Amino acid sequence: MKSFIIHYYTGGGDEIKTIPNCISFSRIIFSLILIFVKPLSITFYVIYIICGFSDITDGFIARTTATTSILGAKIDSMADMIMIGVLLFILYPIVNPSAIIIIWIISIAIIRLASMFISLKKYKTLACLHTYGNKITGIVLFIFPILLPYIHTTVLIYIICTVASISAIEELIIQLTSSQLLLNKQSIFK
Repeated sequence: MKSFIIHYYTGGGDEIKTIPNCISFSRIIFSLILIFVKPLSITFYVIYIICGFSDITDGFIARTTATTSILGAKIDSMADMIMIGVLLFILYPIVNPSAIIIIWIISIAIIRLASMFISLKKYKTLACLHTYGNKITGIVLFIFPILLPYIHTTVLIYIICTVASISAIEELIIQLTSSQLLLNKQSIFK
């Protein structure tokens, strides 16, 4: 029974898919659906919370059932990046950030891309690490649209950019100083 919960077979092939990977993949689908929904509407928030719930459950199930994998970590990171990209696309016209904020966001993106290219050069694969800093950044990014109607946009953006800058720099340092790819490295201090 446990193996049924952990894995299911697709068709007649030998390919095994894990439930956590399917949950991560569903986040990609739900994130793309958000493009077609009115921003900050009830429907938007329902789909958005489903995306957030899937982000929590995929990793929890993978760790609980010992089905963590490099593929799963990559699907999870890809789902996170797609969700962030969709949110930027949807919320940009609503937030209308200043030039300083845009430069700050681009700088964070450049640092993150540098980390990914370092992993490509060193380990022959693009990688985003699952550090505590990246998880905190994810939480702060997740609550942004929920708090948007209640807290001044500029305050929220400064908080997000500060947290994202710290986690991006931490990931870059980890990638520069590590001798092996550690996707689940929790912190530079651990």
